[in-house]
Amino acid sequence: MDRFAETEGKRAHDPLYSPRRAARATATGFPVGEHGEVLTDALIVGAGPAGLAVAACLTMRGVPYALLERHGCIASLWRHRTYRRLRLHLPKQYCELPQMPFPASYPEYPSREQFLDYLEEYLRYFGIRPFFRQEVVSTEFDGEFWCVRTKDVIVAADIDGGNEEAVLASAGTSEYRSKWLVVATGENAEPVLPEIDGIDMFKGEVMHSCEYRSGEGYQGKKVLVVGCGNSGMEVSLDLSNHNVHTSMVVRDTVHVLPREIMGLSTFRLSLWLLMYLSVQTVDRILLLLTRLVLGDTAQFGIPRPSIGPMELKQVCGKTPVLDVGTISKIKSGDIKVLPGIQSFREHGVEFIDGRIEDFDVVILATGYKSNVPYWLKENSFFSEKDGFPRKPNEWKGKNGLYAAGFSRRGLLGVSTDATNIADDIKQCWNDIGYEKHKTK
Repeated sequence: MDRFAETEGKRAHDPLYSPRRAARATATGFPVGEHGEVLTDALIVGAGPAGLAVAACLTMRGVPYALLERHGCIASLWRHRTYRRLRLHLPKQYCELPQMPFPASYPEYPSREQFLDYLEEYLRYFGIRPFFRQEVVSTEFDGEFWCVRTKDVIVAADIDGGNEEAVLASAGTSEYRSKWLVVATGENAEPVLPEIDGIDMFKGEVMHSCEYRSGEGYQGKKVLVVGCGNSGMEVSLDLSNHNVHTSMVVRDTVHVLPREIMGLSTFRLSLWLLMYLSVQTVDRILLLLTRLVLGDTAQFGIPRPSIGPMELKQVCGKTPVLDVGTISKIKSGDIKVLPGIQSFREHGVEFIDGRIEDFDVVILATGYKSNVPYWLKENSFFSEKDGFPRKPNEWKGKNGLYAAGFSRRGLLGVSTDATNIADDIKQCWNDIGYEKHKTK
């Protein structure tokens, strides 16, 4: 019997049938091809929030899938590459995944640990069973299926209380063939390490912000944070709160907004205003209110772009920084703002204004990038330059290719993508089943 017809028959005669139970049962039971390849219906790469959201949405629609993850846990970025003080920057209702709200007991801005607990419960509730330590090395479309080749990653015991995994070797390979491929590796798959003149001769410690956990242990040291995005601002604040001599490099213009204005979430206020006013008008209102709350940030070394924060987000995808206390520390002189770096020296840094200062530690809060170009052989939907879909907010490519979590709209965009993708795959899955059934 055709497998689609058999599935429909079981549904018709099973009064206890539910999409969640059905998809959970099929999600890990794949027929193995004669050459060892695994044949499945939908394939998701990446078990972060985006991958979990797609898996849950497919589960609720009764569509079987496989979920591949190169690390040994879900949400590895959140678990292994974030600082301890991290909280969600937006109110929790804008960060929940499909079909499951945050617990009512959670605060407005859940902590890193609370968000990880929420994801673990999400995993259990929907019966999601990722294939861990499966690193995708290449993927291409053969005219009918997406052929995904993976290698098994063998790791040592977790290091630093579970903060990191040491890769020992890769042993064994697998090939998955799928009609539908969901790329859910996210916007922040790999840290960006800039090339700065002389950085190799610096005798102090250099790290990316993904390695930073807390300001504990840095007391008495001079620390330079390179970057003024949300990570750079919060790492600088955390260091200052631990009485560390902290400086922060601000190389470009940036919009810094208060996280809340008059007790209201700035993000929520922005969404409400955009329902009635043009984006330019909303920007003028936000900047006026921000000036009343934070003052003129240009006066202490943080100039603003000429385009407003909401318009800049629409045009370039650049997210404004939400301040949670860093500006106050800058005003008081606890955090020093410095211009761009000219070059490194053995024990310090020369800046573009000519001044030279010594530092013990340099933390590169220089962001992350997509790793899609390294493993996906496709360049019409995803850009080879930055690993993002070529069109903003695009979630569907050709031949059953999808992108989840690349809209630059955070977790709110993740939920929208996951719902759209699952609906589309479900429709295609039904169409294929119907056509096969008709030919019987």
